[in-house]
Amino acid sequence: MRINVKILRIYLKEGDKYEGKVMYKYIVNMLKKEGISGATVYRGIYGYGVRGISDFDIFRLSINLPVVIECVDIEENINKVLPKLYEIIKENGLIVITDGYVYKGENYEQNIGENK
Repeated sequence: MRINVKILRIYLKEGDKYEGKVMYKYIVNMLKKEGISGATVYRGIYGYGVRGISDFDIFRLSINLPVVIECVDIEENINKVLPKLYEIIKENGLIVITDGYVYKGENYEQNIGENK
């Protein structure tokens, strides 16, 4: 069985904040509350974008590495959270949505979009 899904990726910097909280953690918690089927945060080791180079600087004891939040869900559920993501992220990141398919997932077809 094949399920059409959307893959949502959010590119941020590790040090980005929203309302005084770490932005990637705030977003993951919001996605869970909104019923998105799951989310994973990946931490990069080096990267660059329009906001400059992201890296670890041991001399300044600063960490501003790139992070990517990725989740997979049906289009309706992804579209539901987009306005909230726009408000949270503003100019601090990049949102990318691509088409995908889920071919196998433990009870995915029964639980898609449910808050586990």
